[in-house]
Amino acid sequence: MAQAVNMEPRMGASIVRLFFHECFVNGCDASILLDETTGEKNAFRNRNSARGYEVVDAIKSNVEAACPATVSCADILALAARDGVALVTWWSNMDGSAGSSGCQDSSQADANRDLSSFSASLSDIISKFKAKGLSARDMTVLSGAHTICQTACGTFRSHIYGDTDVDSSFAALRKQNCPFTGGDGNPAPLDLQTPNRFDNSNYRNVVDKKGLLHSDQELFDGGSQDSLARLYSTNGAAVARDFAAAMVKMGALSPLTGTMGEIRLNCRRRVT
Repeated sequence: MAQAVNMEPRMGASIVRLFFHECFVNGCDASILLDETTGEKNAFRNRNSARGYEVVDAIKSNVEAACPATVSCADILALAARDGVALVTWWSNMDGSAGSSGCQDSSQADANRDLSSFSASLSDIISKFKAKGLSARDMTVLSGAHTICQTACGTFRSHIYGDTDVDSSFAALRKQNCPFTGGDGNPAPLDLQTPNRFDNSNYRNVVDKKGLLHSDQELFDGGSQDSLARLYSTNGAAVARDFAAAMVKMGALSPLTGTMGEIRLNCRRRVT
């Protein structure tokens, strides 16, 4: 992970997002890593956006060389996400969220159902997290990972052009690289201040009405998470503490243990 992040600082965020999208659909079972046309990798929220698969492949290859057929792809992804955060932040107290073997199925339909869209309302996002056993607080602090993320114009265009809860100068700045039509793939950092560092800037942004995604701005828009978002905007230690706990909690969703799963030699292919 250190090599990957040194080559591309954005990779830390990509692996964390991969871990989140992996665990949120039927638990942390490495199903998103499978190369299957009807699998999670090709779900709407993952296709052409989820990345970092080659980093997991490289780690798996090294692990297999040292310890054959022993360490699951699910554990590799969990620990890679942990290290991805630690390498770009001021804190590194997140315990390993490991302890699951790989799945034997990957469902594109489940991914399309379970993963929230960038235009989702606060109530919808909270509901999806609650269905996974994660609280509204877990949702709010896990959203803080967006501080090291980039997104494409097509995901935030409707927010900067159509929503009213956006700082006008911020919207004007983002419109420079995101025209009303065209340029869907033009990238922009979610955090203008420190785009390659994990900190609490994402919360300061939403408090200032400078959340790039509609779903992020929902964290501070007169709803139930306003007070928590404001706390996180001024208290980096609280973000560090709660994010670590929420990541471990998410990593424990529906683990496959014993003979329930499989230890793949190649994370892209099922054993049977």
